Amino acid sequence: MFVLELSYAAPLDRVDALMKDHAGWLDTQYAAGVFIASGRKNPRDGGVILAVGDDRAEIERLAATDPFAVHGVCVYRITEFIATRTSDALAPHRQQL
Repeated sequence: MFVLELSYAAPLDRVDALMKDHAGWLDTQYAAGVFIASGRKNPRDGGVILAVGDDRAEIERLAATDPFAVHGVCVYRITEFIATRTSDALAPHRQQL
């Protein structure tokens, strides 16, 4: 599992101009079953995405296709972790050591 932390690298007006494209990109990843949660950070200086997958390189490639990344309004920090405990709703994503 991966935590994708977005940090804005541009003023919010540039971020907001790309929000519709970014939301469409998110929708595609939710439909594909890769993203399971996302949202803005508070204060609003970026966002967080929770993603499932086994291949860090694939998650990095995917993050690079985000319109925010393509247009340079955010940078990604990707953290991989092993989700050995989850809520019942996320049980299908539990991992073993």
